[in-house]
Parts: sequence; C-alpha cells; structure tokens
Amino acid sequence: MPVRSLPPPTKRRKTAVESTSVKSLETQLTSAVTENGSLNPLADLLILAYGSSDAREMSKAVYSVYRVFVLIITRGMLVHGGDATAKLVRKWIWEKLDSYVELLVGLLQDEEPALRKSSLEILFSLLKHLSTSLTKSSSTAQPQFHFAHFKHIVHGLLLCPPSPRSNGSSKHNSKMMPDVREHFVESWFSVYDDIRWCFLREATTVLSKYLSVENPHLLDNLLSIMEKLSTFPTDSSELNSWWVEELGVKPLKHKSAKGDAEEDDAAESVDGNDEDDWRKFFDEDSNAKDEKKNSVKGRAYTLTFHQSLFSLQAHRAVFTRTWLNFLPHLSSISTSSNRALTTRALNIMHRGVLPHLTRPVLVMDWISACVDLGETVGLLALNALFTLMRDYNLDYPSFFTRLYAFLHRDVLHLKHRARFFRLTELFLSSSHLPATLLASFVKRLSRLSLNAPPAAIIMIVPFTYNILKQHPALMVMIHNNPSTNIDPFIADEPNPNSTNALDSSLWELHSHIHHYDPAVSTIVRIFSEAFTKPGYSMEDFLDHTYGTLIETEVGRKIKREPALATELRKDIFPMAGTANLGDCLAGRDAVSELWVFE
Repeated sequence: MPVRSLPPPTKRRKTAVESTSVKSLETQLTSAVTENGSLNPLADLLILAYGSSDAREMSKAVYSVYRVFVLIITRGMLVHGGDATAKLVRKWIWEKLDSYVELLVGLLQDEEPALRKSSLEILFSLLKHLSTSLTKSSSTAQPQFHFAHFKHIVHGLLLCPPSPRSNGSSKHNSKMMPDVREHFVESWFSVYDDIRWCFLREATTVLSKYLSVENPHLLDNLLSIMEKLSTFPTDSSELNSWWVEELGVKPLKHKSAKGDAEEDDAAESVDGNDEDDWRKFFDEDSNAKDEKKNSVKGRAYTLTFHQSLFSLQAHRAVFTRTWLNFLPHLSSISTSSNRALTTRALNIMHRGVLPHLTRPVLVMDWISACVDLGETVGLLALNALFTLMRDYNLDYPSFFTRLYAFLHRDVLHLKHRARFFRLTELFLSSSHLPATLLASFVKRLSRLSLNAPPAAIIMIVPFTYNILKQHPALMVMIHNNPSTNIDPFIADEPNPNSTNALDSSLWELHSHIHHYDPAVSTIVRIFSEAFTKPGYSMEDFLDHTYGTLIETEVGRKIKREPALATELRKDIFPMAGTANLGDCLAGRDAVSELWVFE
C-alpha cells in the first residue's frame, strides 16, 4: 500500500466524491507532469485505486493512473540521469509504478471479468511504453525489452496472487482465470514472437524458483498456456510479429571467427553437456540446411537478445529448456492432479512438443517412466515413444513387449477403450512385423473377448479381420484344428514372441456366433466367409457403447410380430388338492402354501 500524503478520512467518501476526486487528481497530475510540478497527488490517486470497492470506480481509478504513468514515461521522467534530487524523484516514481503494477497483477484474479481483462491489457500496454522508453535512453543501438516489468506479468499469470478487492473474505484460489488465459494466449502468446520467447524464458525461471508444493496450481497454469500454443514457428520467415515494434528491426549478422563451424542446432544452450554429442545425430532434418541459410546464424548462447528473437534455433532452444524443466515436476510427486497433468502433457507431446524440440530424444527417459504408470498415461506415453521411433530413429527394442503388457482384462472396460484400439492399430500397421508377434496380439484380444462387453467385441472383430487381411500368414489361426483339447497358447508369457499363438486358433471369436447380442453374433460370422472385403474402417466401430447398442435395438423396425402364448388361465395360483376355484375362495391362502417367508 503506497504512503498517503493526505490525512486519513474520518468516514468513507461517497461514490460521487470518489469519482470527482479521481478526475481532479488526474488533472492535477497531468498539469504537474507538463509543468514539472509536484507529483504528490499520485500517491493519493493510488490510494483511491486501492480503496475502491465498487468495480466501476476501481476501473475509473485504474485507467486514470494508467494515463498518468503513460504521460510520465513518454516525457522521459524515468530515464537515468540528472542530479541527486532528480534521482530521488525517479526512485519515488518507480516505487509508485511498482505499487500500481502490483495492483494490476492482483486484479487478474478479481471476480469482475471486465477488471481482469482491462488489467491485462494495461499491463501489456505499459510493457510497450516502458520498452520503447528504455530503447530511446539506451547507450547502445540495440532495441530493448523491459524484462523487469514483464516478470511481474508472468508471475501474475502463473502464481496468481489474490485480488486487492477480496480483502481475505474467501479462500484464495491460485488457479488462473480461464478468460485471462484465453485473452493472453489469443492476443499475445500465440501472436507475437517476442512475447512468446520472453514468456518461455521467464517461465523456466519461475519453475526453478518456486516450489510446486507451495504453489499447487503453478504447473497447471503453465501447462494450460503451453498446450494452447499452436503457432510455434517452423521456419525463420515466420518470425515477423513483434509487440515491441522496435524489436522488428533486423539485427546485425552474428560475427563468428569459425564461420560455418559455429552453426549449430542451439541445443547446447539447453543442457551444456558435450558428452551427449552422439545425440546430434537426431538433430537434423531435411530442411535444416535451408533454415540455417535464412536465420541468424550462431550458437544460441553467443547471440544477443535481439539476434535470438530472429533465430529459429534460439526459439527452439528456449522452448526445449522450458519443457525439460517442466516435465520432471510432474513426476516428482505422484498425485491424482499430477497424473491428470501428465495425461494432458502426453496428449500434445507427439504433435505439439516433439517437432519443436532441439533434440526430441531428450524427453525419452521421462516418457519411458510414464509407460510404467500404465492405463491411459502409459498408453499415451507409448504413442510418444512410437513417434520418437518412427520420426526420430529412436531404438527401443522392448516397445511391442510393453504394448503387449497393456492387453489385460481391464483395458476393454475403460472409457479410453476407443483410443487404445486407435493407437494399437497405428502401432501394428507396419507390414514388416513378424507373424509370431502379430499372432500373439490377435490371440490375446481373442481371449479377452470372452469376458468383454458387446461394444468391445464389436471393436475386436474388425480389428482382427484387418490384421488377418494384411498378414495372410495368420490365416492358419482360423483353420487350426488341434488334435488335443489343450490350447498351445501360453497366456502368462510376457514376451509376445514366445506365446505359441501361431499354433493356436481363434476359437474364442468363433464362440461368439451364439452371443446373446445379435450385433455381435452377426459380425463374427465374417470369419466363416471368404475374405473378399478389403478391410474395415475402425472409426465406424470405436464409438459403440451399451447406450448405442440399446438405441439400435429399440429403434429397429419389427418386420414380423413374434409368436406369443396368449391363452389366459383363471387359476393363476393353483392349489394342491383343490378341485375347483370355489375351494380357493373358501378361505385358503394360495400364496402361503406356495412360499414360506421367514
């Protein structure tokens, strides 16, 4: 709370008086800035801003202070220099500006949506004015970015301090407001390259400085922003949008005595470990050389801030550093909330994270640890591992063994069952997989179908049909007729290459011909017909549930009425030794003679 220059009021001012005071104080300050007068009314204006309980009056006060500070900044009153008196005045103004920024950061958590939005817009407007002023007063020719002010913005977004209007009346929730997050992402984070670069760098600092135990929503707040990022640049020509306009000037080329030898993927700025040079094999892609020709060249840690903004490698380096610092926090404490965050991170890993990392294999260990968690998290981790194997040449020999371990009874009863079949179809789509391996997957699913719900069986049948159609060597499993009643399949064998599944048969699927659900019994009959159908589209079967099956049966048109026994009996409760119905009505209880209740 800023120091008040006026005596404290004996009673609370009325709203009209407060509104008038705000206008008069702004007028006084505007004249004082123009005529180099006293700025003491600035403290009183901040007092009114902090003390306003009404949202409309708070908004008026906040915008009044904003206009005053913009005038102060543009007049160069925060620029270094001057005598001792000027330095004291400048220090005092900075203290009031910090107090005002603290107020705006707190209003990001206010219960009034209009205040939250206007506070965020004012914070970024001040960032632009402060950066411009810093550039004009800089002794170098390089454009500047006001990191000290931007740090307050990032802290407000990730740590979410309480609103000054809350007065501690309710328990503070440090989770970011959805409208604030959407406004920040859509208006700045996904649009301006300088804001994205600086936010990722500062977010890494916040992660290393503040413990997630003391700030339980820190990880959630950061992930909710990063998972919305869909405009990360993939080419140097896409680095062309700047919130601070001075940064849009093309920087001087990076000078290097070693020439092209200095051109690197900038990964060393992430870990700084030269012992991992073998991983550079994974760095380059087909467009890497073209990107280097168009971007600012040089290692990321040798570039200036301005040069880094125009370097695609520097953007990827700061992106990589943020994720490498963020992911270990998800595994440090095993809680339900961290597990949910891990699921969300893995959901975007293959399409929103791995393509933009300097070396995607750096997250291999974390992804492998997630596989051990099983269920949905493990399945999504397998998807990320598969992406590393397919697109980045990662060697992971036990991948299919880990996938085979997911084929247990519970997988067919989970709500993410459709995702499991969709991903498993992708994993087994290669035509170069051995028949022994594929036979184990087909046989295990066939065995699990005995205890599966009808909707799961309807997924298993076309899935199996497509694999048999793609790999004719497995057709023998349909026609196998073992001489003994013992199935050679080893159900407890964890290695899919040693289950003897190819010597077994799919008798479990054949048994579903007599299934009580007509949809199941009908679709299973495809195995007894010629394999002339090119294949099934799994998307047509992944949305089946008990609800859809019941709707199908209820909506089915009955072509012919079923035969029913309609003969009615008069003696519904016949009695032993009774010759006619009259004896029953004579006082004998038929129900008591048929059943005994204890």
